[in-house]
Amino acid sequence: MLILFTDTDTDITPEEAAEYGYKLISMPYSIDSDTVYPYEDFDTFDAHTFYEKLRGGVLPNTSAISKDRYVQYFEPFIKDGNDILYVHFSRAMSATFDAMDQAILELKEKYPFRTIYDIDTKGITIGSLNIVKEIGDLYKAGKTIDEIIEWSKTEIDKFAVYFFADDLKFFRHSGRVSGIAGTMGTLLGIRPIIYMNEEGKMVSIGKEKGRSKAVERLVSYVEELGEDVKEHRIIVAHADAPYLAEELADLLKSRFGQDIRLEITNVNPTAGSHCGPNTVGVSFHAKHR
Repeated sequence: MLILFTDTDTDITPEEAAEYGYKLISMPYSIDSDTVYPYEDFDTFDAHTFYEKLRGGVLPNTSAISKDRYVQYFEPFIKDGNDILYVHFSRAMSATFDAMDQAILELKEKYPFRTIYDIDTKGITIGSLNIVKEIGDLYKAGKTIDEIIEWSKTEIDKFAVYFFADDLKFFRHSGRVSGIAGTMGTLLGIRPIIYMNEEGKMVSIGKEKGRSKAVERLVSYVEELGEDVKEHRIIVAHADAPYLAEELADLLKSRFGQDIRLEITNVNPTAGSHCGPNTVGVSFHAKHR
């Protein structure tokens, strides 16, 4: 049997994971000396409380999980005679996948007749979530691992994600985004526009003054790059900015129709540690990223 895994950096909730049959790997964040594992140390993510802490001056850190922790996640299922498919956030964004590779090698030596497959979404948050759900649909439809991997070869690069950040100190603290000018500041009302490129890295590609213009800019990317938009999910994410997410959702519905498959979700706390509160983004099926 094939067992699906994904991780909390994809924005998936335990309820959604259960719907598709995914087991969930928790990616931690730390505030002061307290390390938190989402959906292991708490059942429900209280986004407002978390992002209020960040608004109050807290700068969280994130860290990779260890080889042993990956083994703890995978081995019970491998031991029972199953294969595993792990659909994860971008390898280019974390050293955690070096530990994953070590865990897979260790388990392969111990269980030579079992296989652990992994698919790199080359995204994070909703860019990954869109792909995780598409693969979940294929799995539920009875597609084989070979068919799922073949699908991923062409489709992963067709799920785009564009977003804007509200306070650059979080990105400067994490160092995860290239192309952001150090002088670009929130006092000027400047919002950098960021996307996930084909290498799975976050890159700043422009800026807008004011949130409404930034929201409009996101819609323009869907209009310009969208492919078969109505046949796939459009997912909007926000870091405790529901009013901005609704503004973006309303614009998308006005441009593409009220019947689009639109979902709104919270940015998970580990990724939110890098982007900060009031971040808003959209993921959609595109000609290219």
